[in-house]
Amino acid sequence: MAYSLRVVSRQASWAPEIQRRCFHASPLTSAAQKVAMSKFDNDNLPHEKLQKTVDIIKKRLNRPLTLSEKVLYGHIDEPQSQEVERGTSYLRLRPDRVAMQDATAQMAMLQFISSGLPRVAVPSTIHCDHLIEAQLGGDKDLARAKDINSEVYNFLKSAGAKYGVGFWKPGSGIIHQIILENYAFPGLLMIGTDSHTPNGGGLGGLCIGVGGADAVDVMANIPWELKCPKVIGVKLTGELKGWTSPKDVILKVAGILTVKGGTGAIVEYFGPGVDSISCTGMATICNMGAEIGATTSVFPYNHRMRSYLQATNRGGIAQVADKFQKSLLSADEGAKYDEVVEINLSTLEPHINGPFTPDLAHPISQIGKTAQEKGWPLEVKVGLIGSCTNSSYEDMGRCASIVKQAMKHGLKSKAAFNITPGSEQIRATIERDGIAKTLRDFGGVVLANACGPCIGQWDRQDIKKGDKNTIVTSYNRNFTARNDANPATHAFVTSPELVTALSLAGTLNFDPTKDKLKGADGKEFLLDSPYGDELPQRGFDPGEDTYQAPPSDGKSLKVDVDPKSQRLQLLEPFDVWDGKDLIDLTVLIKVKGKCTTDHISAAGPWLKYRGHLDNISNNMFIGAVNYENNEVNKIKNQATGEWAGVPEVARSYKSKGIKWVTVGDENYGEGSSREHAALEPRHLGGRAIIVKSFARIHETNLKKQGMLPLTFANPADYDKIQPTSKISLLGLKDFAPGKPLQAEIKNGDKVEKITLNHSFNEQQIGWFKAGSALNRMKQIAAGKK
Repeated sequence: MAYSLRVVSRQASWAPEIQRRCFHASPLTSAAQKVAMSKFDNDNLPHEKLQKTVDIIKKRLNRPLTLSEKVLYGHIDEPQSQEVERGTSYLRLRPDRVAMQDATAQMAMLQFISSGLPRVAVPSTIHCDHLIEAQLGGDKDLARAKDINSEVYNFLKSAGAKYGVGFWKPGSGIIHQIILENYAFPGLLMIGTDSHTPNGGGLGGLCIGVGGADAVDVMANIPWELKCPKVIGVKLTGELKGWTSPKDVILKVAGILTVKGGTGAIVEYFGPGVDSISCTGMATICNMGAEIGATTSVFPYNHRMRSYLQATNRGGIAQVADKFQKSLLSADEGAKYDEVVEINLSTLEPHINGPFTPDLAHPISQIGKTAQEKGWPLEVKVGLIGSCTNSSYEDMGRCASIVKQAMKHGLKSKAAFNITPGSEQIRATIERDGIAKTLRDFGGVVLANACGPCIGQWDRQDIKKGDKNTIVTSYNRNFTARNDANPATHAFVTSPELVTALSLAGTLNFDPTKDKLKGADGKEFLLDSPYGDELPQRGFDPGEDTYQAPPSDGKSLKVDVDPKSQRLQLLEPFDVWDGKDLIDLTVLIKVKGKCTTDHISAAGPWLKYRGHLDNISNNMFIGAVNYENNEVNKIKNQATGEWAGVPEVARSYKSKGIKWVTVGDENYGEGSSREHAALEPRHLGGRAIIVKSFARIHETNLKKQGMLPLTFANPADYDKIQPTSKISLLGLKDFAPGKPLQAEIKNGDKVEKITLNHSFNEQQIGWFKAGSALNRMKQIAAGKK
């Protein structure tokens, strides 16, 4: 690739200077240039270049840097001239790679095809993990998914081959586990089209969830833009022991910072407690950092990461990381954080969070009492372990240690029990080592190596919709109806060990640290603390080879999309801004309360339309609560006076040329990175989203599609807007960074003006004027200013 050659050339020219300044010209440092980023890549590790860039930034800022600053600023495109100020400046960055899961890869690849470029500029991969529904068990569910989704899989496979993107077949495993096993490394900057991309922080990389349009930028060799994050430090002291697990760290942090406490910030862990956490445990913590709105999370490089790299046949990367451990892969002494949270691991109690939100934190000793007081169902109907957050070998081994104790006393799970291996490598290894059999003997069903129930891909049959019940999972999210499409399901997030213990007891009112169980012989016993090997003693079993490398030249290959397809649809460009103010916009819906991307663009059965914008737009806002009547998917058509579903009304407006706006509450767009939640409103005629505050990824996604994400300068102005209001957005001809817009609200004869803030910079304003970021990319390619 041209990009690869350019980077290697620069590294070669800089290497002697770096050696003199940082390592006194040690011949060992040149080894960094000769170690590939992965066994699948020709591109070499970037550490030499990163160190040089960090030295430039450090000299300019004249202060110690945090770890996350070093890795992030090390990837700045023009380190000599770019403004670098936390929370203020926009950084233009050069990520090392791109990763896409199959649900989001469809739209990302469709957008890349629209760009007209011949090949991706950086190492990129597609991972087939989202479209496999949990129904009967691993093999049968995988075979069914391959049949149902063959059109989509063939499209992704052929598009990957043509445009130079690696393809991980269905059954390979969950994107984030595959990245950890094969691609993540200390010092990496990666973007991924999934909100749990930060999982790679467990290996010392900055891995950031984005929308597909951002991925297209990076694949097109355009610098990726990110508002310079603040840095929240989490100091860990003490050490993990007993029933307390890495999951409890992030469950505690979520309780402290809440679902929006990390917005606009990177969470960086440090302190003596870090060394008591395994590499995969650190990944668990970083993964679920998405639930506090953080840009990403990261741990400093240490011996636990080294061991994991060696166990996954990446010893060469570990050797390079060892050399850069102090200068690049850990924080400088005296580095300042914008906020510091301190957690003593030795006194941290196991936690369980929920229901309906991942930041409602409860110590295990209190959950039974709280559930009784709140009227939450105590009986645990289903326990689910695995997912991208908790599916490591260590996780599975610790669960198996609990199961073995229970079965010695003649007990099995009282709840239905499902296991999701994170990857084919994990599945093969736990099968070889007998862990999978132990979990099956307990009553468990081993599902496919895929996301499954975590994202709503679960054909649950044991209850009816509306039945009030409780499930416990080792997943990351528990929004209303997320797992099983039942709004009455009370989903709780906890560690896989506690899921296993609570499934065994069959009730939330059980604390395994002190409560006894009664064996089949009638005798009571107390479970010992769980234990599992951090890494398999016999090494990992790679299992089936599920990777397809792209050919060196895909020019002769074709990617066909059937115009009659119901799953895939080539994109048409959005309309260009006409240069005028937006006058008398109709309010499509005024949303009440929490509005996540699940509310805006539901997953579950809708995943099959992720490559067909018009079809998936039929789920737009169907989960959002209408302020006017406290109902979902029922709004009044202001043009006809009739009540109908939100997508139907939006389509009616679009057919009549009526442009509309949506009004929302705090942290609008929290949750998954799915850009469909931004694409659908744009496709159906939306022009602006006005809210009290945005979640980071969604705000950027809206900008990318030519929408106007705006916030009330005075949050109380939310109350001034009625379903019948007409809203005019004024001053767009003078649209400029840092300059608020004015809005005029008409309620009958009454007219009020309010101020709306925005976070657009010059480049993003260009996206709006062009109609979308993709349109702007084409304008630039055509030589237009």
